[in-house]
Amino acid sequence: MILLKGKNAVITGCLKGIGRVTMEIFAQHGANIWACCQMPTAEFESRAKELAEVNDVSITPVYFDLSDYEQIKAGMKQIIAVKQPVDVLVNIAGITHNALFHMTTMEKMKEVFEIDFFSQMLITQQLTRLMMRQKSGSVINIVSVAGLDGNPGQIAYSAAKAALIGATKTLAGELGGYGIRVNAVAPGVIQTDMTASLPKEKFDELLSGSKLRRVGLPEEVAQALLFLASDQSAYITGQVIRVDGGMGG
Repeated sequence: MILLKGKNAVITGCLKGIGRVTMEIFAQHGANIWACCQMPTAEFESRAKELAEVNDVSITPVYFDLSDYEQIKAGMKQIIAVKQPVDVLVNIAGITHNALFHMTTMEKMKEVFEIDFFSQMLITQQLTRLMMRQKSGSVINIVSVAGLDGNPGQIAYSAAKAALIGATKTLAGELGGYGIRVNAVAPGVIQTDMTASLPKEKFDELLSGSKLRRVGLPEEVAQALLFLASDQSAYITGQVIRVDGGMGG
């Protein structure tokens, strides 16, 4: 079943990891995509062009740095200027920081919040104005089990993701009357560059909490995003779906 035929989606973090796989799966399901990344690479542009041709969709790269509000606004203007509906927004791009609370500077705390929370809010603010005029849309935020359960050694990341969870639930209430659904997906230990940066002891400790006793795959997160982007989830909003192999109790 093709779940996103004719829908237009904005996806951030498409250069690699969960974002790259989500772009691929959404294209396979018929979505036209604005693929947002920090910077262009020949490999990424070649892959985006190949995906578009094979799946008979359009994939338009949009480049901006999440730490630069003016670049973000310019990227959103580029999308809005096309005068096409934006049916789906998937906020994936983000950073992590591994340090105990007393070893985390306020500068680093602010940096993580800028990327993992405030930039997401700016993108969402810009694009949901368009969705409000359409009276429809699906916004999906990638959060983390760390934002739900906490995670010693990741105070900045856990707190920023918790803020994004709170925003998800609040926006679901504010935007529901416009036909806009807002949900979040909370991955556990997923095979990405971000988890590869964790110390082995920390990685093994996190993985031991999974009932499936294995690392998750980006494809498994992307499938949850696909569900929330599609009409299969038309009566679901304000929810945080864990994709964590059973870490949540």
